[in-house]
Amino acid sequence: MFQRFCSWLLAKLGWQFKGQIHAEQSCIIIVGPHTSNWDFIIGVIARGALNMPIHFLGKHQLFIPPWGWFFKAMGGSPVDRRKSNNLVDAAVRLFQQNPHYKLALAPEGTRSPVKRWKSGFYHIALKAKVDIVPVGLDFKHKTIVIAPALTPSGEIESDMNQLMDFFRGITGKHPKVIPQYVSHTK
Repeated sequence: MFQRFCSWLLAKLGWQFKGQIHAEQSCIIIVGPHTSNWDFIIGVIARGALNMPIHFLGKHQLFIPPWGWFFKAMGGSPVDRRKSNNLVDAAVRLFQQNPHYKLALAPEGTRSPVKRWKSGFYHIALKAKVDIVPVGLDFKHKTIVIAPALTPSGEIESDMNQLMDFFRGITGKHPKVIPQYVSHTK
């Protein structure tokens, strides 16, 4: 019933899907470009329409009362960005515990324009041996574009630039420039 409601609501709002995520596939879903709070709302409705348990990480402030219970019930886990913790290993354990686990992340880490993406999602995928599925929220065409999965090769610069190239063709709610990937070592 919830799936039908979400499918109806997406259609009523004028949104459609292009591509698909396989239910049995364990993966990291990177969603972008992240430019507005509407990204989360459209993403939650799309998740409901897909009828898949897709988890996410969010800033810890989202998980405090009065709304914390809601975000946890939606599959969220809090991340305190002020603390240094081993988020990669913690996320890898989640994949090891569930063969169909899906984790959605915004590689920019913020709605503001950035000079570089965070690369944690890539390291999680590489270490957990799961694919990365890019999903673009194209507000210009009201399309949720699900690209073919990318298996991380370990060549981070090449893989990241391939992912970024996909997002350059997607128009966010508030358009912004997707940067080239520059490694920390350069």
